[in-house]
Amino acid sequence: MRRTLTEEASLTTLAHDYDMSFAAVQKHVRVLETADLVERIPRGRERIIRGNPATIRRAQELLARFEHLWRARIDRLDTFLTEDAGDSTTT
Repeated sequence: MRRTLTEEASLTTLAHDYDMSFAAVQKHVRVLETADLVERIPRGRERIIRGNPATIRRAQELLARFEHLWRARIDRLDTFLTEDAGDSTTT
């Protein structure tokens, strides 16, 4: 995935470079295509794989929102536990 974001690569090249069978690379690419993370471009007899940075950006934005939400919840929990621990020691 990372490699196809910086440069296009053929299925054959990916299979060779990652010591995977051609069929295994095809399966992985198909899953990534379904998720719109890469696109397969026919170029002659080759199938060129190119990453889709827009989808990655959208995923990063979504994850950043979730991170903010969970950090806020953890901060509230920490505050609650700290206050609760303080109440326990005074009684």
